Amino acid sequence: MEIKKGGVVSKLLENVYIPKMFKVRQIFPRPIIESKNIPEVVKRELAQKKFSDKIKPGMNIAITAGSRGVANVAIITKSIVDFVASKGASPFVVPAMGSHGGATAEGQLELLAGYGLTEEYLGCPIKSSMEVKMIGHTEDGREVVIDKNAAEADGIIISCRIKPHNAFRGKYESGIMKMMAVGLGKQVGAEHVHEQGMQNIAKNIPIIGNAIIKHAPILFAVPCIENAFDETCKIIAVNSDEIAREEPKLLQEAFVNMPKIIVGRCDVLVVDEIGKNYSGTGVDPNITGTFSTKYASGGVKVQRTAMLDISKESHGNGLGVGLSNVITKRLFDKLDLEKMYPNCITSTVLESARIPCVVANDKEAIQLCIRTCVGINKKAPKVVRIPNSLHIGHIMLSEAYYDEMKNYPDLEVESEPEYMQFNEEGNL
Repeated sequence: MEIKKGGVVSKLLENVYIPKMFKVRQIFPRPIIESKNIPEVVKRELAQKKFSDKIKPGMNIAITAGSRGVANVAIITKSIVDFVASKGASPFVVPAMGSHGGATAEGQLELLAGYGLTEEYLGCPIKSSMEVKMIGHTEDGREVVIDKNAAEADGIIISCRIKPHNAFRGKYESGIMKMMAVGLGKQVGAEHVHEQGMQNIAKNIPIIGNAIIKHAPILFAVPCIENAFDETCKIIAVNSDEIAREEPKLLQEAFVNMPKIIVGRCDVLVVDEIGKNYSGTGVDPNITGTFSTKYASGGVKVQRTAMLDISKESHGNGLGVGLSNVITKRLFDKLDLEKMYPNCITSTVLESARIPCVVANDKEAIQLCIRTCVGINKKAPKVVRIPNSLHIGHIMLSEAYYDEMKNYPDLEVESEPEYMQFNEEGNL
C-alpha cells in the first residue's frame, strides 16, 4: 500500500492549524515500594507460616509470568524464585499469557526476555510451551485446561498484577483469577474464557478460575498493585483459599491508584507510542477512553485519537491500532499481523486490530484528527498529547487549556505554549 507525503491527502491537510502546546505535570498520590526493597517485601510476605509451610524440599514449583509490562516484574519474579529455592524446592517459570506472543512458545519466551526475564537472570528454567492439560471441569460442566508443565508441577504460584481491565467490568478483572483462567490456560484456555463473548467474560473468569483452584495445585498468589506512575506500591501474598474473597478488594485499591488525564475532555488525543508493554490493547482505554467493547467505560472524553508509533517491546503486535482514528506509516510498517490476529481470534474482539486511516507522518496524523473533528473551534482545538497510556505524569496540553489551569489544582504548568517541532519528514 503506497502512503506518501505530498499527495492529495497531504494537500488537503497542509493548512490545518496545529495549536501551540505546553507541558504540565499531573499530580497524583504516590505510594511506592522502591525497587531495592522488593526482595525483602516478597521474602517477608512469603515467610508467613501459611505460605512458607506449603513449600517443601524437593518440590517442583511453577511460577507464572505474564505478557504485560508490569513494573519491576523481573525483580518480583526473581524474588519469588529465590524464596522457593531457599526452601529447598526447585522453581521454574512458565509464561502465563494466553495467546500473546503470537500464540507460540518462542514468541512468549521473546516477550519475557524483553522484560528481563531470562533463565540467566532468574537462576531457574523457563518452561515455555503451548501444550495444555485438562485438569477437571467447571461447575457447569466445561473442561478446564492449563499449561501442561504447570499442571504437572507439585505446586503453582500465581505472580501477577491487579488492575482494571480494558474491555469489561466485574468483581475480577485483570488479576489472579484472569491469570489462571486466561494466562495459564494458554491459547486453548483463553479461547474457552472468551468464546461466549465479552458480555460473559466477567462471569466466566471466576467460574474457570475457581475450578483451577479446585483442580490444580495452586499454592498461593503474589499479586502487585501499581501507583499512578507505573511504580509498584503494594505486594501481598494471598492464599489459594483466600483468592476469591480478597481479589475484589485488591481490585478496588487498584482503581483508586489509577492515573487519569485530569482535564477530562479533549478534541484530539495524540499518543506518541502504543505497545503491549503499556496495555493489552496497546493503550489503556481506562486512560484514553478508546474502548473496544461496550462492556467497559471511563477515561478521557475524546473525539479523535492519533497513534504515532509502536514500542520495540511489542515485537510488531500493534493490537490497539483499531481503537485509533489515524496512525502513521511508521507505525503501520511495523505491524506484524501474525502477532496481532491470534489475540483477536482468541478473544473474539476484532475492533482492536482494524486498520484506521494511515498517513505519511506525525504532523498529518494530528492534522487529520483536527480537520475531521466536528463542532469544535478549529482555531483553538483542545489537544492532549501523552507519551503512552502508562506514563502520564508529564503530558502536553494545547494553548486552549492555558487560561483554564486555575481550575485544575492537580496540574502544574511546566512550560509556556510553543509550537511542536517537526523535522523534514514531518515527524515530531
